[in-house]
Amino acid sequence: MKREKNQGISNSNMNSSEPSQLPSGQTMEPTSSTLSVCDSLIMIEESHQRSAAYGLDKKVKPEFSPLHRTDLSLLIEKNQRLHTHAVPVMETLYEQIFNTHNMVLLTDANGVIMHSLGDDDFLEKANRVALSPGVAWSEESKGTNAIGTAIAEQKPMLVHADEHYLCANHFLTCSAAPIIDCQGKVIGVLDVSGDQRSYHKHTMALVRMSAQMIENQLFLSAFEDAIILHFHPRPEFIGTLMEGIASFTPAGRFLSANRVGQFQLGLSLVALQSHTFSSLFGLPVSSLFDHYRTATPGLLSLCLHNGIRVFSRAQLNRTNNAFQHVANTATHEQKQKEVQQDSRRLSCLRYLNTGDPQLAAVIDKVKKVLGRDIPILIVGETGTGKELLAQAIHNDSPRSKSPFVAVNCASIPETLIESELFGYTDGAFTGARKKGSIGKILQANGGTLFLDEIGDMPLNLQSRLLRVLQERLVTPLGSTQSIAVNVELICATNCDLRAMIAKNEFREDLYYRINGLVVRLPPLRERTDLEPVIEKILAAEPSGVPHVVSPEIMKLFKRHRWPGNFRQLSNLLRTAMVIAGDEKEIRREHLPDDFLEDVEASKTECIGDSIERNETVNIADHSIISHANLEKIKISTIQKILEENDGNVSATAKMLGVSRNTIYRHNATKK
Repeated sequence: MKREKNQGISNSNMNSSEPSQLPSGQTMEPTSSTLSVCDSLIMIEESHQRSAAYGLDKKVKPEFSPLHRTDLSLLIEKNQRLHTHAVPVMETLYEQIFNTHNMVLLTDANGVIMHSLGDDDFLEKANRVALSPGVAWSEESKGTNAIGTAIAEQKPMLVHADEHYLCANHFLTCSAAPIIDCQGKVIGVLDVSGDQRSYHKHTMALVRMSAQMIENQLFLSAFEDAIILHFHPRPEFIGTLMEGIASFTPAGRFLSANRVGQFQLGLSLVALQSHTFSSLFGLPVSSLFDHYRTATPGLLSLCLHNGIRVFSRAQLNRTNNAFQHVANTATHEQKQKEVQQDSRRLSCLRYLNTGDPQLAAVIDKVKKVLGRDIPILIVGETGTGKELLAQAIHNDSPRSKSPFVAVNCASIPETLIESELFGYTDGAFTGARKKGSIGKILQANGGTLFLDEIGDMPLNLQSRLLRVLQERLVTPLGSTQSIAVNVELICATNCDLRAMIAKNEFREDLYYRINGLVVRLPPLRERTDLEPVIEKILAAEPSGVPHVVSPEIMKLFKRHRWPGNFRQLSNLLRTAMVIAGDEKEIRREHLPDDFLEDVEASKTECIGDSIERNETVNIADHSIISHANLEKIKISTIQKILEENDGNVSATAKMLGVSRNTIYRHNATKK
């Protein structure tokens, strides 16, 4: 058989440890549906053997009799869901191969063509071999062909030229992919057939992607009362063909997963049937509901049972009250269980107290005002854990069973923040949701409202917020009726609100309404509890390996200024844990290059500054000791660094943060 012309398309579907490359530059995880050239040739040969066993004569012109129009209509009606979701995808696929002497075909599970789109110049040839609706293209009727063989093998198939069993079909090149339903059964085939002279190596990739698109749409429409989870290790792939999709009952029992989802979970559909949301992701399903009760639920980070961390987005599909009842029951039962199992646990505030005196003082002050209806204002640099402290305050307060609603005033567009906060009625403005929205303040009713980055709230909304806080009444946009609201208020900012008041950028009356208790979170560089903090971060990551930081790296961490604070530290440790893998100790080679460069730059700046401040540097441990004689300090320091660099002037100047002329002058003076 001739296979040279097929080499390009076969390479795009090789089943190896590396993902196959798609035309768009993205990658698709290898699945059982991808084939090597050798595997494909073997399957073609086996298909020819089956065709001969069916009693087909290669040289005889095949007879075909399409289904009667009535029978074809019944067939389409029987496969209505497949037909409805496939036709728009077929039209998009056809636009990509228009004027290439090809046609797009959709068949049922038995290979009977239900719908076709084709170029006019190819239709005449296609009609000769009955590539038209109502005709069956199973192996039993047409021998080896892409549609029939894809059904038989349940894998994508490329059948080119004389690889077709019947000689009458040798002028064709056909690329077909089976369409699998949520139960793992083949329900149809998507195929592109054309003149073998118009063969293109990307056709199979386009067919596979289109079939997967149909499968995903069928999957999403199959579960009305279910949790649909979209997940992928890279957040930018959520919402693309690369994402895994899994469905669960409201109580967390596994229902199904698409093929990419099965690959990412590392289990077959049969094996997954014995699992639950909790056993697959290490998190109770109640936590998922809690996440989507927050003000702006972003992507949720989950850890798969195999240790891989993924980002996820959930759809909580509800068509009746039964879903909500079951969900609430599951949430209530899980919370009751957690309370019974964890009744002796430390409070969240005590958990945050890891030995730093500044933080201990903050926590002590906060504990004294819990439940006293005193607003709290948390100030501090970005990344110091302001939202974490706010959540801990809520969890330890008498309102812990009620909602905690967080609103980032800096992330919501100025044109939307008013409707987000106060809600709106039906038809309040163009683009408003039908039935309106209750707004974040009313969502937090009975619980805690956390306004992060309050310094970025527009001035015109500050007056409305002040009125709500004073009157405890909310009036949604487009409504004349005010609604009573009872919330505990926590605000946070990294801005100097007093300076903003002086510039008329923040209302003074609002400032004095929100600053009942002002607490400052110290930046990481000022804290004395770095080691226990690192231990807690490492312990919180379910990597399966009890990672520790080596003494050398701990010294390096203690010297670093951490401009990104805990956000930077947490991301750094997570990255280091992944790179370290099964190695227990995190060492220098496990740290990202950009962090090590920042550390070296910081060290150089420290040494350079010490020279200007009449200080001497102990090169062994980089500790700084005061000294009176500036000239002696300079000479001593430069000499030591020169010796360490084997007399390399450029390297010494770079390390000290001075010009090479300074080093040359030192050498001249010495001589």
